Amino acid sequence: MNPIAVTMGDAAGIGPEIVVKTFADEGFISDHPSFVVGDLGVLRRQAAALAPQLVVRPIGSVADYRQASNRIDVLPVSELPTDLEAGQIDARAGQAAFDAIRRATQLAMNREVGGICTAPINKEALAAAGVPYPGHTEMLADFSGVEDYAMMLMNPSLKTILVTVHCSLAEAIRRISTALELRIIRLAYRTLRDFGIEHPRVAVAGLNPHAGEAGLFGREDIDLILPAIAQAKAEGISVTGPHPGDTVFMNARRGRFDIVVAQYHDQGLIPIKLMGVEDGVNVTVGLPFVRTSPDHGTAFDISGQGSADPSSMKTALAAAHQLARARSGRSVTS
Repeated sequence: MNPIAVTMGDAAGIGPEIVVKTFADEGFISDHPSFVVGDLGVLRRQAAALAPQLVVRPIGSVADYRQASNRIDVLPVSELPTDLEAGQIDARAGQAAFDAIRRATQLAMNREVGGICTAPINKEALAAAGVPYPGHTEMLADFSGVEDYAMMLMNPSLKTILVTVHCSLAEAIRRISTALELRIIRLAYRTLRDFGIEHPRVAVAGLNPHAGEAGLFGREDIDLILPAIAQAKAEGISVTGPHPGDTVFMNARRGRFDIVVAQYHDQGLIPIKLMGVEDGVNVTVGLPFVRTSPDHGTAFDISGQGSADPSSMKTALAAAHQLARARSGRSVTS
């Protein structure tokens, strides 16, 4: 299998730190061949401060990559200045992060890498750089030319997929439609089939409290969500709902469901993050390649202090390798 390309994330955040700490774990990296797409100077400075034994080596292409102990191979895409301040919004960092994601996506589309694992980016820094995307999910879908995609969050005991993602709550409610619900239900089912679950059990969370309480708290669950569930059932998908959002995740964690379709960003992310970000992984489903990410942000409040925990980065990178191997196996046998 080809190596995984790791994007460095926002240089003013903890991305470079958790990348360096991940590559400094010799045993982990020996089992998960990877290189970094990012800024050579930033990574060299981080390595000098946090892991002096690491050699940071530039490569010109994926063909130059060689797996080695105590080394980070870096495909440079930017030359950020040394005066970049940790923990501060900076358009230069936003642009560099965007360029790294775009380059890594090109590598994945060309099948030069097994997939990509992305360190955290900052949405304000992207906006300051004039980048017209609210986050990874939207830009990756655009770069790869897909329209049928979604964000999935998972940890060892819970999986959730989002109907709406980076928008206001008011906008999320406006976006809810039967067609969109059905598309995400289908994606959830198909994704878990790809993961090896032969008969996935999909639960759909309601939009309103108590899933609308038979229309007393809003009719969206009856008028928009329920018809999508009925159509999915007619297609042979094992799906139930809409379930009250305050109990459906608990029941999924107890093993009643394999995945929960969440209606908006925080409805799906709060349960995952409450269980610990160190075990959480963000997966973009529907792309023609594997993409994972840690389940946390740029953490500007601790950036530059050397105290960031790389556990979620390692979990995300391990998941990228696992999913890439599964996808490679399916393509070989199909």
